[in-house]
Amino acid sequence: MSLFRRLALPLALGLCATPVLFAQSSSSSSNPTTPDQGQAQQPAGEQTQQQLSVQARIRARRNQRRATAIHDTYAHLYDAYANMGYLRFQPGPTLQRLTFYAWDTGVTRYLNERLGITVDGRGYYGTAYVGLNPSSITRPAVSTYTAMAGPTYRFYLQPRYAISGRVLGGYARGKFTGDTNGFGTINGLLYPDSNTFAASVSVLGELNMTPNVALRLAPEYFVTGFGSTMQNSVGFTGGLVYRFGKQ
Repeated sequence: MSLFRRLALPLALGLCATPVLFAQSSSSSSNPTTPDQGQAQQPAGEQTQQQLSVQARIRARRNQRRATAIHDTYAHLYDAYANMGYLRFQPGPTLQRLTFYAWDTGVTRYLNERLGITVDGRGYYGTAYVGLNPSSITRPAVSTYTAMAGPTYRFYLQPRYAISGRVLGGYARGKFTGDTNGFGTINGLLYPDSNTFAASVSVLGELNMTPNVALRLAPEYFVTGFGSTMQNSVGFTGGLVYRFGKQ
């Protein structure tokens, strides 16, 4: 009996302490955030910032490569071109338009990547239809030659292509009666052989094959002043461009 009294007190104290210990254990197990988990969430934000930084560096390198390619292509001091041409031209005041085929060559000296000065020379050749007439010559060969100069400006640059505008003005020589066997202008049907002005406005499209070589196509509005009148013609030139020299 005395032994039971000695064990009763410790047993009662143990029973009282058990609910407290159980509550602490439950509270600890119900908390989802642990020190390790709290530390694991922080690198996620840092990782997002690192991804953004990597993307920014990729974009910067891409822009740098593009700028370098543009500079390597368009920083040449000169370009020389050899083109063929097509033009619808009226060889006399009352005649229908003929088709002129041409050679066209020139050089552009660039002051910077966009602005240059062009010197251009051309020869146009065609056959005029003058109808029935006392000379019995119905299709004489005619030709014109021009020498012009003016500014060229690149207003859109890409590594693979460029679009430019060009305005030229200068001198034109017309040979209309050389194939008429002495009949001259054939009763005024053809313009007389003469010298006059020439002007050209064109848009140049260039497709780059390499930084030094490009293909060019240039739709054009072309004006001359033969026979004290104005010939308003449309056509195009196209061919190869070779760039050389460094600014």
